[in-house]
Amino acid sequence: MGSFLEGKKLQYAVIGSGSWATALVKLLSTTQDKLYWFVRDDRNIDFIKQYGRNRSYLRSAVLNLDKIVMSDDINEVVEAADVLVFCIPSSYFLSQIKALSTSLDDKYIVSAIKGFVSKDNLTIAEFFHNLYHIPFENIAIVSGPTHAEEVAMEKYSYITISSKYHKVAEQISEAFKCHYVKVIIGTDIYGVEYSAAMKNVYAVAVGLCHTLGYGDNFISVLVTGAYREMIHFIQQSHPDRDRIPTRSAYLGDLLVTCYSQFSRNRTFGGMIGKGYSVVSAQTEMNMVAEGYYATKSIYEIAKRENIELPIVNAMYGILYEEKNPEYTLRQLMDMLQ
Repeated sequence: MGSFLEGKKLQYAVIGSGSWATALVKLLSTTQDKLYWFVRDDRNIDFIKQYGRNRSYLRSAVLNLDKIVMSDDINEVVEAADVLVFCIPSSYFLSQIKALSTSLDDKYIVSAIKGFVSKDNLTIAEFFHNLYHIPFENIAIVSGPTHAEEVAMEKYSYITISSKYHKVAEQISEAFKCHYVKVIIGTDIYGVEYSAAMKNVYAVAVGLCHTLGYGDNFISVLVTGAYREMIHFIQQSHPDRDRIPTRSAYLGDLLVTCYSQFSRNRTFGGMIGKGYSVVSAQTEMNMVAEGYYATKSIYEIAKRENIELPIVNAMYGILYEEKNPEYTLRQLMDMLQ
């Protein structure tokens, strides 16, 4: 880890106030003496201070206000902390950090975002490295297999912490360990980031298939094909002979997102299968389905790199080109053998 972090008590901050951010705030306030929290809406801050719960997300999760310092000023929060855990939906990321003027030179970046940003479809690690010149030794990724709801309910869970530098992942992992969370450490940041985004695409596909009446037999083949497709994409787009895949972040996160009742991406896919438009499904859910945005990013990256991804292509056709789902899925069937 960077020398500026060695030998000091690290101050953590969470940037974002959605479901996953709220679950991480509850977790980190268990392990830290003080936690800074950027909450964009000052009305939500007032609600949390009065009731000890997030007004909009995971309202059943009780937060330890004695340890949490909230602000609607992102610069105030960033300046106070050493380790910044970014947990903003990827579609809102650029708009929310545009107010950021505080230097990140002496900060450590931890991404809990499962998607891409900018017109170049950068991962969060790539974004901070390329645009803010943050060295990779100061970047880590937080991933699953986890659902925010179960972490907030203190269900026994595993979180993956990945950094190019094992020592970095190891030190950051200490902040996420508690009596209901185990941490898996890895160095495969590209694989973990890409798989975290891609599994949402496949969960949308599963929700769509389920609603259209495809049974467990077909869906099991679809998920198996999705796993193969994910591995193929990661190996082709970021070849690394020394990569040791973190299977819990690849396969585990894929399974929990495709099959869980809490999966907003599966729910979103189910609504598309019922005939909802993308806009109407997003409006009714009142939550961000990252799989919709990730579909476009992965499709464009794969097209640029000449990587064939039949499931992603099918979902892009349905979500962005308004192709008939039934016809598109029938075409996909022959490619899953």
